[in-house]
Amino acid sequence: MLRTKRYTKTAVGKVRMASIHSAGTDEVHDVPMAVIIRPFMAEVDENKVQSLMKTIEGYDTADLVPPIDILWIEGREGGNYYYSFGGCHRYEAHRRLQRSTIRAKLIQSTMADLKCYLGASTPDLK
Repeated sequence: MLRTKRYTKTAVGKVRMASIHSAGTDEVHDVPMAVIIRPFMAEVDENKVQSLMKTIEGYDTADLVPPIDILWIEGREGGNYYYSFGGCHRYEAHRRLQRSTIRAKLIQSTMADLKCYLGASTPDLK
């Protein structure tokens, strides 16, 4: 199991942003960038990445960037795999800033879920 710093943030009157995958969870983790598997090359808008980098670097603005969603899949022999398909601009901004972690919601998933994204290319996860 991935060990990360967990935190939940709630604020009165604050609109909660969530994807369809993570709408059921408020728990956010600081996930090491090194464990995240991104199987598809992203096409990003350079202006959006630059804007996110400025926001992430700001002391009082970094928390304004929503967490990415990560599908957490346990392999057949107990290995843990962390797949991210969305959040391309946020991921790229963190990568360029050489951040060791990224805020993320972990969505416990299955091989069937992963197969929806990867089809016949789905690896045998151990």
